[in-house]
Amino acid sequence: MGHRKYSAPRRGSIAFRPRARAKSLEARVRTWPQLAGEKNALLGFAGFKVGSIHVLTIDDREKTPNFGKQLLNAATVIATPPVKIIGVRAYKTDIYGQHAVFDVYAKDLPKELARRVEIKQAEDAMSKAEGKVAQASSVMAIAAVSPSAVGIPQKKPFVFELAVSGKDVKAQFEYVKGILGKELKASDIFQLGQNVDVFGITRGKGIEGPVTRFGVKRKQHKSRKSVRAVGTLGPISPAVVMYTVARQGQHGFHQRTEYNKRILLMTNTDKDGINPKGGFKHFGLVTGDYIVVRGSIPGVPKRLVKMRHPIRNLPKKVLEPKVLEVVVE
Repeated sequence: MGHRKYSAPRRGSIAFRPRARAKSLEARVRTWPQLAGEKNALLGFAGFKVGSIHVLTIDDREKTPNFGKQLLNAATVIATPPVKIIGVRAYKTDIYGQHAVFDVYAKDLPKELARRVEIKQAEDAMSKAEGKVAQASSVMAIAAVSPSAVGIPQKKPFVFELAVSGKDVKAQFEYVKGILGKELKASDIFQLGQNVDVFGITRGKGIEGPVTRFGVKRKQHKSRKSVRAVGTLGPISPAVVMYTVARQGQHGFHQRTEYNKRILLMTNTDKDGINPKGGFKHFGLVTGDYIVVRGSIPGVPKRLVKMRHPIRNLPKKVLEPKVLEVVVE
């Protein structure tokens, strides 16, 4: 080992530990932004990943060398069927964290919902909830989206929580109460040209070694016994392998967040011609509402992705992108 240097840069970010399989196919949104203004609105939405296309736009980023010129953007299509608001939940916060104060569900819920949750509530549940709103510190909307709405053969819907903007808890409750049992579209929550944060579960790749999993260097061909292994696991004493050492293990199928993905297209018709001949690979034809965001997003086609209003680098104004052409492979 005399030919090797005594130190090397560490490989692989510790920020992504533990690199274990995600517990669920549904990503969790742990933090929600606070929108400016007193208007109450939902802060997130959900859809299903479709595939990739290219969108030709005019670069509207000022103070860049490409400003005003044509820009070919790699983009991702997300099918966004309407989301049904099925309930409202209030939380109170103490030194031990958040605790649910009450749940109230809408009447005449879809039959498929019974495959996911069993709902039993009293007839006067809403009136009781109105008396407990003063105890709450935040209000969340309980939403459901059905994969069958975009042609995915899964009857069981996804149920998740969406935060509500505004600091007045009573106003948040009244807003969710007003949309209870209704269906909302992506255009009711997001606007064309704004940025969104995308949450998803990445493509699983199974068990991989340290070269693929962490990017450590291969040893030279004359190395002893192994080439695609770490040079050393640590000192002889103490006889402990630190958790920072690159080892083999699960690669992929992790929850990841992509920040500030700009919405290039948002429509409910195929006037832009985003469907390739024969449909998207592993998905098919997009016939309903969809969003096209700039760049890539985590996951495989048909997998649920969640979106929220951006939490970083909020822009002062939202500009609609100047789309020239949609290039479908």
